[in-house]
Amino acid sequence: MNIQINNVAEFIVSCLEEEGVKYVFGIPGEENIKLVRAIDRSDKIRFILVRHEQAAAFMADIYGRLTGSAGVCTATLGPGAINLILGVADAQTDSSPLVAITAQVGLNRIYKESHQIVDLVSLFKPVTKWSDVVLTPASVPEMVRKAFQAAQEERPGATYLAIPQDIEAMEMPEGAIPLTASLQHKKMPTVQGIEAASRLLRAAKKPVIMAGHGVARTGNSNALSAFVEQYQVPVATTFMGKGVLSDRHPLAMGVIGFMRHDYENFAFDEADVILSVGYELQEFDPARINPNADKKIIHINTFSPDTDKHYNADVVLEGDIGLSLAALGKALGGEPLASFSGSNKIRSLLQEELESGQNDARFPLKPQRIVADIRAALNDDDIVLADTGAIKMWMARLYPTYAPLTCLISNGLSTMAFSLPGALGAKLAYPQRNVLAVMGDGSFMMNSQEIETAIRENIPLKVLIWVDDSYGLIKWKMDMEEGAHSSVDFGNPDFVKYAESFGASGYYVDRAEALLPILKQALSEEGVSIIACPVDYSENMKLIEKLGSLTIPL
Repeated sequence: MNIQINNVAEFIVSCLEEEGVKYVFGIPGEENIKLVRAIDRSDKIRFILVRHEQAAAFMADIYGRLTGSAGVCTATLGPGAINLILGVADAQTDSSPLVAITAQVGLNRIYKESHQIVDLVSLFKPVTKWSDVVLTPASVPEMVRKAFQAAQEERPGATYLAIPQDIEAMEMPEGAIPLTASLQHKKMPTVQGIEAASRLLRAAKKPVIMAGHGVARTGNSNALSAFVEQYQVPVATTFMGKGVLSDRHPLAMGVIGFMRHDYENFAFDEADVILSVGYELQEFDPARINPNADKKIIHINTFSPDTDKHYNADVVLEGDIGLSLAALGKALGGEPLASFSGSNKIRSLLQEELESGQNDARFPLKPQRIVADIRAALNDDDIVLADTGAIKMWMARLYPTYAPLTCLISNGLSTMAFSLPGALGAKLAYPQRNVLAVMGDGSFMMNSQEIETAIRENIPLKVLIWVDDSYGLIKWKMDMEEGAHSSVDFGNPDFVKYAESFGASGYYVDRAEALLPILKQALSEEGVSIIACPVDYSENMKLIEKLGSLTIPL
C-alpha cells in the first residue's frame, strides 16, 4: 500500500490488496468515507463509482463469476447497504464469489434505536455464506481473510462484513498485518463411489450427461470434453453450463431447463442413467428431467446435492470434478459406453430452428433472427450477458455457445437487470474481449443509469435492447396459463435520444437486415453504444404450441 496505515479503514484496504483485489464497486456515504478515501489512495485498487448500489453488487457478482476471485462491492449503512442485497443474493444463488462491505452505525449506538440503524448482519445472513460485524480493530485481519476464504472456497458464494462508523476511524494495534490465503487442496471422491458409478454406467443402455455450472465454474470443460470423447455419451447443459461442451461438438444436444418439454427432454425421457456433472439444484427443477423419479442418477460435484425426490442420486461423487471424471474413466476402462443414437436428431431440430430464423426478413424481428445475428457478430470467446425475461428463454435455447462462461445468465435467482451493470464487471475482467448485454426494455430501464458510469469510468459498454413495450415473459406465461394477459404493457422513451443524452451512441433497428451491420458497428467503435431492436414475440406461443405437439422418434 502506498499510504501510511493509521486507522482501520486504511488497514482494510491493505487486506484487500493482499487478496489481489483490483476493483471495488460502490457509492460512498457519510459512514464509510474513510474506507472510500483509503481505496482512492491505493495504487493497486480502482474504485468504480456507480449510480445505484444494486448495480455495484451486480458488477462484483459478474466479475467474481468470470475470474473466480471475489468481486468486492461497498456501500454506506442503512439504505445503501439494503440496495446491495439483490446483487449479493444473485451472487449467492449463482455460486459467484463476492464480498460485500458496508458501514454500520457506531458501537456507541448500535445497541439502541437510533438514526438509520438496521440489523444488517441479520438482513444479509439468508443471502450469504457468512455475515458478521467488526467489533474491534484487532479482529480485522482475521475477519477480512475469513470473508474472502468463505466467498471463494467451494462452493463459492457471497459474504458480508459490516464496519461500524467509529471502528473505521480507530487505530490498528501495533504490528497488525494482513493474513495471507492458505493453499487449498482438491478433494478426491471415494473409491467405493467411483466403483459404484462405474458399475451403473456399464450396465446403462441409454446414458446421458447433464453438465451444469460447476463444470464452467471450476474450469473443467476440457476434462468433460475428454470424457465425452472417450465414452461417446451425448450431453445437454444447463443454462449456466452453456459452452462447457462446444455446441459444434457432435454429441452436444443443447440446453435443458426450458419451461416446457423441449427437444433435449426427449433424450432424458429415454435415458436410464443420468450422469450429472456440476449441476446445482437451483439451476432448474429436476422434475423436468426425471418427472417420475425413476432414473438412476450419478452426481458429480464439489458438494452433495440437497434433498429432492426427483434428484435422489444413486451415487454421489463429492470432490473435484476433473479428478472425479479422471478416476471414473480409469475405473470404466477404454471402451465406449452403450450408445444413445438420438442426439443427432435433437441437434438437427435446433439447427433447423436457428437457420429458419436467420433468414427471416420480417419486421419486427423474430427472436430467432436476433439470436442468429448476435452469434454472427460475436467471436467464440466474446461474452454475452442474457438478461432475465423472454429474452433469456430464446438466448438459452438457441444461442450456440462454444466456450464456457461466454453466455452468462442469472438462473439461481433469475433477477432482471443484472446484465447492463454485469457487462461492466465482465469488461473489467476481460478487457480484450467484446462484451454485449442483451436485455428486454423492461430490464434496461431498471439499471440504465449505469450508462453514465460506463462513460465516466471509460469502460466500453454495448447493449442490445429487445423492444416490445411489455414485460414479455410474464405476458407469455399469462397467455399460457390464463389465455389472456393484463398489467404487463408500458411505454418507452426514444432509446436513441436517451442514449445520446448520456453521450453514448444510439441506434434503432428499422428493418431485419439492419441488425447485424449495426451490431458489428457498435462492437467495433469506442465507448458506449445502445441498440434498440423491435422484436415480434408472437413467436413465443408458436414455440409452445410446436413443443406441445412435438414427438421425436429417437
